[in-house]
Amino acid sequence: MSTAQALTLDQVVDTARYPLPEPDSAGGQAVISRARHELRTLGCTVLPDFVRPALRAALEQECAAIAPQAHFDIETVNVYNIAVDADLPAGHPGRRTFQRGNAFVPRDRVPEESLISRLYSDPVFQDFLARCFGLPRLHELADPLSGLVLNVVAPGMEHPWHFDTNEFTVSMLTRQAQDGGVFEYCPNIRSAHDERFDDVRDVLDGRGERLIRRLPLHPGDLQLFKGRYSLHRVSPVRGETARHSAIFAYSERPGVIGSVARTRQLFGRVLPAHTAAEGRAVRGDRLLD
Repeated sequence: MSTAQALTLDQVVDTARYPLPEPDSAGGQAVISRARHELRTLGCTVLPDFVRPALRAALEQECAAIAPQAHFDIETVNVYNIAVDADLPAGHPGRRTFQRGNAFVPRDRVPEESLISRLYSDPVFQDFLARCFGLPRLHELADPLSGLVLNVVAPGMEHPWHFDTNEFTVSMLTRQAQDGGVFEYCPNIRSAHDERFDDVRDVLDGRGERLIRRLPLHPGDLQLFKGRYSLHRVSPVRGETARHSAIFAYSERPGVIGSVARTRQLFGRVLPAHTAAEGRAVRGDRLLD
């Protein structure tokens, strides 16, 4: 029997500190209120030691075991994840390109009995996240590849500055890099109504230090992040140890499946579900990415 199969949710999560089963208790409300406040004002909140410290080794080992199955490719990208040869005016930040060398293990390669899979599908965990984001409910992605993934950033690689397509992201560091691999972000650098290209350009050109925050993350910390409005990156990884992080992808509506182009970019393949869903995506804003 695996570690995750043998444990209940309250044995995996420090429920004394984070009372997921009792979200309406005084302790639960305090955690949720803090998360909501930090998400609103900073665009990000971190719940340290969300997974009990005694399970950190198991968490790291489970993810390290599947990391070799990551699809790896070096791509030339921009912060908006649009075509790098798009017709943009001179000086537009979307004309700046970067080499992205991170890799992803897709959901169908993550064992159902693993700790991260156990958390991803747990209804109590999902309800807690929804409350933190101020939403009535969250849905697992219907996408068979991108719902739950492991992100791998190998030594010498980085995940350069970018915006997320989803409004919110939930992630958990499972292994630290030996050096580097720091999560950096610019809280609410844009809104649904204002791209703020000048500020984005300042960050890309090295003049935006005033806009950048850096997070000291540790394995087992849970990170909730509004990555659609906050430019962010993982700085170059140095040393001999790759950086691993689990990404828990949810949506406010059911049935969400990624586009064929984006899925092939991330995983090197698509499945019939992606082809069947092509063209049905609905965007909630008119931002470039």
